[in-house]
Amino acid sequence: QVQLVESGGGLVQVGGSLRLSCAASGAIFRNNDMGWYRQAPGKQRELVTTITSGGSTNYADSVKGRFTISRDNGKNTAYLQMNSLKPDDTAVYYCYARVKPIFAYESDYWGQGTQVTVSS
Repeated sequence: QVQLVESGGGLVQVGGSLRLSCAASGAIFRNNDMGWYRQAPGKQRELVTTITSGGSTNYADSVKGRFTISRDNGKNTAYLQMNSLKPDDTAVYYCYARVKPIFAYESDYWGQGTQVTVSS
């Protein structure tokens, strides 16, 4: 009923920038929080950032001042601008959205994941 499609990952050098997008589609009644988690090889998935429907944001300490999350509620799309990238940012990035579908209970939905690789 609800799908999240991510785009924008890739390979970048240290200090470079990337922009991720996450578009939610389907039978959406209300799209609440959106955000990203990431998982590096051999590590647990960790929260990167979240944004509420009202625009309030939250960031992991490791990305504060470098990453910026935003959203376009009309398009049900969130964006993650990543600047000053470091090798430690290398991971698969998963977007998520807490969505109330039209004919179902509120649930968390996940994107397919996109690889971000920062080379030194």
